[in-house]
Amino acid sequence: MRKAIFSALLAGLLALSILPAVSAESATPNDTARFLAGLPLETGSPLAALTKESSWERHANYFNSIFGQEEKAHLSKIREFSRVRLSTTHDTMLYMFAGPDALHAVAFFPKASNYVLSGLEPVGDIPELTTLPRGAMPWTLQNLERSLNPLLMLNFFITKHMKSQLNSGPVYGTLPLIYVLLARSGKNIHEMSFVNLADDGSARPPTGPGDKSAAKGVKIVFSGDGGRRQTLYYFNTNLANEGLKNSGFLAFCEKLGIADSLVKSASYLLQSGNFSIVRDFLLDHSATILQDDTGVPVNYFDRKKWQLQPFGHYVTPLSIFPRAYQPQMADLYRKGNPIPLEFGIGYRRHLNESNLLLAEKITGAASE
Repeated sequence: MRKAIFSALLAGLLALSILPAVSAESATPNDTARFLAGLPLETGSPLAALTKESSWERHANYFNSIFGQEEKAHLSKIREFSRVRLSTTHDTMLYMFAGPDALHAVAFFPKASNYVLSGLEPVGDIPELTTLPRGAMPWTLQNLERSLNPLLMLNFFITKHMKSQLNSGPVYGTLPLIYVLLARSGKNIHEMSFVNLADDGSARPPTGPGDKSAAKGVKIVFSGDGGRRQTLYYFNTNLANEGLKNSGFLAFCEKLGIADSLVKSASYLLQSGNFSIVRDFLLDHSATILQDDTGVPVNYFDRKKWQLQPFGHYVTPLSIFPRAYQPQMADLYRKGNPIPLEFGIGYRRHLNESNLLLAEKITGAASE
């Protein structure tokens, strides 16, 4: 008899442990983003009850601390740089090799109407958070912290770490990280939808799990303090020449018109012949290219078409990139009157080692 009672109690406890934390009432994308970002929710949010749990309170305190440090030491200075140095901007902002780094996209180019980010990391998904088993939530929040720590502490994502971090758990991929970074940038998210690209660059909803698109993505509509709607796209796609042949990605970007482009911490891939197509696209379709030394090599900029302004200090690249040193870049920094940078950026994140190059296409030389 006692065995039967004990077995019934154990079964009951196990059943309770896999029940959702609260009812499965639908949360808005903005509620979801703010919850994952450790930010306060409105009282009526279906996720409000989850914010009373100790795991979320610890998560919120941690993000408040680390994002507060990032704002003071880094982001506020980037926004000031943008205000002073990037006064002429365009509707489209391209950020190749970005992964989920919406943080720097909106900090450097806050006025863009369309942001296009790309990387090899999966788009992922966020199931209804109210349906997650209780034990899954603490792990989910901790995984978000682990995934974002390199960006917040080093200013870049570590690709090999992201392969494991962004492919596990019920909340996975770049989508939850983009949500967190937009919410912590003061943005309100209005809509989210998944999109895949056809060969001609047209965007369409996914047709199902077997959809063979080479560029699978997500579209997020958000706004800042002024209320103006802006759109961010992230596409999981291969930017090497072979990967671009049938992906439709560059055709999609071309439809958005002349752009301002950002390249940062891009593993010096644009120095390789295997990435010549995307390199040429950036030169042909950008009015402005803001990059560290991992971007388009200096010798590819035609000085009759581009005005180059260096910032910071150019030093030898990290030893893991032994062939990435550019004598032409060193010469530019010797002769080009580099302007001091007030913040660290890229692989060399210390002030006396960081560099940025602002390349602006000369009026009359822009692509039609």
